[in-house]
Amino acid sequence: MGNAELQSIHVHPVKAFRGLSLPEVLVEPWGPAGDRRWVLIDDGGKVVTQRQQPRLALAVAELLPGGGIRLSAPGLDPLTVSVPEPADTVRVEIWQDKVEGVPADAAAHAWCSAYLGTDVRLVHMDDPATRRPVDPEYALPGETVSFADGFPLLLTSAASLDALNALIAQGDRAAEGPLPMNRFRPNLVVAGSAPWAEDDWSRIAVGAVEFRVAKPCGRCVVTTTDQSSAERGREPLLSLGRHRRIGGKLVFGQNLVPVSPGTVRVGDPVRVLA
Repeated sequence: MGNAELQSIHVHPVKAFRGLSLPEVLVEPWGPAGDRRWVLIDDGGKVVTQRQQPRLALAVAELLPGGGIRLSAPGLDPLTVSVPEPADTVRVEIWQDKVEGVPADAAAHAWCSAYLGTDVRLVHMDDPATRRPVDPEYALPGETVSFADGFPLLLTSAASLDALNALIAQGDRAAEGPLPMNRFRPNLVVAGSAPWAEDDWSRIAVGAVEFRVAKPCGRCVVTTTDQSSAERGREPLLSLGRHRRIGGKLVFGQNLVPVSPGTVRVGDPVRVLA
């Protein structure tokens, strides 16, 4: 694969909030430390994301020592939220999974509800080692995941984004491109590989940390949401539909499961093992 390396690292402390870029991150069995350990739910316990609320793209959650977060968003004063004490859990419905989580305090619920203009609650995953297994169709025994869509990490490739942007430029919505990588909300971005090379990977190493490539990532309307304005367009789904339809899904990026924990750093070499 030549001189492929880790170009950037991103975590999303609250699912659907803006991503944070980091120079390095500890990869835990269920994903990057601090990634998607918090989530918003509606009155029925269903997860609230940018699918329903594109304005979440403008909300920021900074990681604090000990796992707490500092929330900020347009029009609101920032709010610091501590990790809740172990208490009665609430049920979180995330796609087909029903997961237990610990609600944050009332101030956090009020802040998030005021921002979105609808009642939501902020919930923390207290024990990602036991709460939510990875989809058994693609998992090995014992693999778990945070409040991410389905897998511990998402990897994308800079070369594949360049190739996708070239396809967008040829389409009837060319004015919407080129798109930045944050549309795809990855954890790891690789530079120096060939376009779409990641389709053929089944096991890789980033620095000293090994990963199993579980399955391609099917994309949704969130990718059409400008992460700096919360406005929606039609791309990249139009171009993915024409050129990257795999197994009935519109595919960009690969879902990863760590084989063993460890720290990855920007600039780490990326090697294909199988």
